[in-house]
Amino acid sequence: MAKTSMIERDRRRAKVAAKYADTRSALKAIISDRKASPEQIDEALMKLQKLPRDASPTRQQRRCRVSGRPHAVYRKFGLSRNKLREAVMRGDVPGVVKASW
Repeated sequence: MAKTSMIERDRRRAKVAAKYADTRSALKAIISDRKASPEQIDEALMKLQKLPRDASPTRQQRRCRVSGRPHAVYRKFGLSRNKLREAVMRGDVPGVVKASW
């Protein structure tokens, strides 16, 4: 089980990223706009840099829903490799079977 403080940190990061998502997308649109003047682009860059670091969605870590493990998490299931294996062995995941040949 992952430390609860790390799980809470990721939840807080998700909230901050959701809060600033519209602002970030507007600033990024100005930056990538070819018709914008250099002054507008510089101003948008400065505003983007002033946003909190956790406002960037890339700082979020994908975690296992059961254990909170941050590594080897399958996106399709939302489970780490360990918990996914346990769930498959119990038969909780439909359509997934153990490989044998």
